Amino acid sequence: MTDAPYRRPPYAASRSNSRGRCFPEEPPCYRSEFQRDRDRIIHCGAFRRLEYKTQVFVNHEGDMFRTRLTHSIEVAQISRSIARALQINEDLTESIALAHDLGHPPFGHAGQEALNLCMRAYDGFEHNLQSLRIVSELEKKYAGFDGLNLTFETREGILKHCSKRWAAQLGEVGQRFLSNQQPSLEAQLANLADEIAYNNHDVDDGLRAGLIDIEELLEIELFRKQYEAFRRLFPDITGRRVIHETIRRMINEQVVDLIENSRQQIAAATVVDIDSVRNLNHPLICFTDAMQAANLELKQFLRHRLYQHYRVRRMSAKARRIIQALFSAFIEDPGLLPDETQLQQQACHSETDKVRVIADYIAGMTDRYAISEYQRLFDPMQLT
Repeated sequence: MTDAPYRRPPYAASRSNSRGRCFPEEPPCYRSEFQRDRDRIIHCGAFRRLEYKTQVFVNHEGDMFRTRLTHSIEVAQISRSIARALQINEDLTESIALAHDLGHPPFGHAGQEALNLCMRAYDGFEHNLQSLRIVSELEKKYAGFDGLNLTFETREGILKHCSKRWAAQLGEVGQRFLSNQQPSLEAQLANLADEIAYNNHDVDDGLRAGLIDIEELLEIELFRKQYEAFRRLFPDITGRRVIHETIRRMINEQVVDLIENSRQQIAAATVVDIDSVRNLNHPLICFTDAMQAANLELKQFLRHRLYQHYRVRRMSAKARRIIQALFSAFIEDPGLLPDETQLQQQACHSETDKVRVIADYIAGMTDRYAISEYQRLFDPMQLT
């Protein structure tokens, strides 16, 4: 079967140039290899748990705020649209997009920071590495192997960044961080689609929560330009439509910029195959300098006005206390862990591996499960 309804250029990922899977399997009958990856990701437990993991706001703060699951779906949609325009592999970009946040612990970045601090004597914690660990080891569904046995190209894309110390331990998938190489175009694309999605949708969630307002955002060129263009066409529209229309136009402007600039970069580089893409020392999927500057202005605004808002900081402080308290309790008394997790610990040969099991357990929690586990351990009124 063919991989797609159009003929891809030789520098796009395909079945023919894939580096394959760690454990050989019979080719799928009616799917591409990357569709198989996508399907395994969607059906894994870690993907389902993303529904109850936070993006910016803790899950119980409101039903309309984005979660890691809705964010991942939005990244996948943006990725597919751009991949089709560039005629590179849509299925691979979708797989990477859907898997890129599997390793996030509860409570978003506050949870990661807390867990990394807890693990600093045991090689730390980083959500990209955890995503790779989930698809390579922790998911246990298949008879022939642990993990999901995804293709090299999907695993390469999941690992967006990595220290050289860790890269040296990861074999082929970590090699590019040691040799200053690039991942596939599809991986480069999924990374920037993630950036487009979370920046623009955090604006939407921040406005919905009342933590930022339109008047503040008019200071930002990317928002102001699209807001004023929309207002000229529809001066009488009010309410949520104003926000939706402005943000969708912001996303469109960034997507168009990325497509058109990446086309020029690919043409100028004269890459002939996927390996020549990897051998470059710079990415080919990239924004123009002007759009990169506009994105940076938006990121800085969100960092100072939204992520540092006192309500978000209060939530983050609570999240850190929950993560740290759970970690300390399980380190002090591993008998508090569920039976299955205790068995995993008993199979470990080093103290670091035993502590990593605790980190895996906490990282796999949803926001509400972490809160419930905290209450069960520390609330005297919770007897079970």
